Amino acid sequence: MSLLRCSLLIAAALVLCATAVPGAEAVTRKYHFHVQMTSVTKLCSTKSIVTVNGQYPGPTLFAREGDHVEVNVVNNSPYNMSIHWHGVRQLLSGWYDGPAYITQCPIQPGQSYVYRFTIAGQRGTLWWHAHVSWLRATVHGPIVILPPAGVPYPFPTPDHELPVIFGEWWRNDTEAVIAQALRSGGGPNVSDAFTINGLPGPLYGGCAGKKEDAFTLRVRPGRTYMMRLINAALNDELFFAVANHTLTVVDVDALYVKPFAVDSLLIAPGQTSNVLLTAQPTFPGARYYMLARPYATTRPGTFDNSTVAGVLEYEEHDPASLTTGKNHLPIFTPALPQINDTSAVSNYTAKLRSLASAQYPAAVPLAVDREFFFTVGLGTHPCAPGFPVNGSTCQGPNGTARFAASINNVSFVLPTTALLQSHYTGMSAGVYASNFPFAPAHPFNYTGTPPNNTNVMNGTRALVLPFGAAVELVMQGTGILGAESHPLHLHGFNFFVVGQGSGNYDPATDPPRFNLADPVERNTVGVPAGGWVAIRFRADNPGVWFMHCHLEVHMSWGLKMAWLVLDGSRPEQKLPPPPADLPKC
Repeated sequence: MSLLRCSLLIAAALVLCATAVPGAEAVTRKYHFHVQMTSVTKLCSTKSIVTVNGQYPGPTLFAREGDHVEVNVVNNSPYNMSIHWHGVRQLLSGWYDGPAYITQCPIQPGQSYVYRFTIAGQRGTLWWHAHVSWLRATVHGPIVILPPAGVPYPFPTPDHELPVIFGEWWRNDTEAVIAQALRSGGGPNVSDAFTINGLPGPLYGGCAGKKEDAFTLRVRPGRTYMMRLINAALNDELFFAVANHTLTVVDVDALYVKPFAVDSLLIAPGQTSNVLLTAQPTFPGARYYMLARPYATTRPGTFDNSTVAGVLEYEEHDPASLTTGKNHLPIFTPALPQINDTSAVSNYTAKLRSLASAQYPAAVPLAVDREFFFTVGLGTHPCAPGFPVNGSTCQGPNGTARFAASINNVSFVLPTTALLQSHYTGMSAGVYASNFPFAPAHPFNYTGTPPNNTNVMNGTRALVLPFGAAVELVMQGTGILGAESHPLHLHGFNFFVVGQGSGNYDPATDPPRFNLADPVERNTVGVPAGGWVAIRFRADNPGVWFMHCHLEVHMSWGLKMAWLVLDGSRPEQKLPPPPADLPKC
């Protein structure tokens, strides 16, 4: 698809399927998602994958800030399905947030569910994805949120806009990959390639001498392009750069930031970022690779250590290109940070600052009335009784345990009934407990020598908050099985990243250095490898809200928990009743 056509589609989509809401400026935008199996060929092999409307990546959902959105999801696949609208605040619409067994039971094969929500106080790029097992590997797509009509961007308006989605591809069925890992207690097989807009690109070779198709961005000299970056990869944070071109970051997680220029950036699974790229003023007589590869601090072999390439080409021709063709032009490669360059990561994240303007203020809670300290990391489960160490179900660390992950030493177990419905009906007994720990029961040197006992406990626990509480949460990474970054995503809220650092958090010396003036506002933040991050948010959205690591393997091992925000005293502070078509378990 040409960039011009893509831009026209963005404009057209804001008119299609829209009906004015009487007496209001908002518009209702209706979409139909048909979940189905589709045959796709990549890396010289064909397999059947789950898609929406037969597309990989899936269709783009367009809206303006303030619009109401309705998406009718019909599940024609053989799998249970739910769709999460990642980053959408879901104010008073928690029934439509999407995580299976948290806010809803999944949509069973042959069934349907209409998701209804309003885009409030957000503009930029978000995304939607399946929230059942590992199905989001192929069930995902962009959410493009434009400002209200007549409201300009707080930065120079780009000439063109386009989504750029980073994905991860397995030759094998991803449901079989995670099922085998959970049976064995070991790590899952890593992916075979990364993708940009569904394409692996030329660095992965190809069949019969033909290279894999690459995502190609064709630009015109002097024009500015806004790339709406989305990391939809399952298990990898990614560095990204474009050779000989600077990227200006203007928005993350659908919230404006103070613009800053970089040669490369980091984007974690779940995160989005809008970046501006201005083409060179004249035809350069060259092509340029756009590269993405992992950031990882774990040992080689535990992640996909490969690089995906897209190509940036200039549309204007010179005599040389007319006679030799674009493929004969020289192609330049960008410099990316080393794969384990934690300093590059911290330097990049330190540049992120909220716009904090009169029009877009940073409403940071300056005083807090609830403080929590969560340890975040990997651990172990003992081998099952009666099964031998080093056996087929005991292939975790050193062949003597099974991999697990936890928050405050609690490895979350999904219930068989949705938490939100259990809470709303007052029938929580036997479903979940409201006693999630505020802090680790047994403090230790979190980033130093691991404790002798690395086992974690299982549980389905929620942490209860009164409506309107100002919350400060410090998340401390642990090095029990090696220090690594954990991108934590909080459903139902944005939060301010007021501080972060390396080593163990110090409650005496670190808070005075918190940024309470213009901290970046996000919905997904990386807990630094061997470090900590502090966030603040206001619990102004009643319901049950999932928080979890967005590395899918860690979430499968239990690195997740739930917040339960109680109703407020006023009618507009209470969760409405469930919809009539809410799926049943």
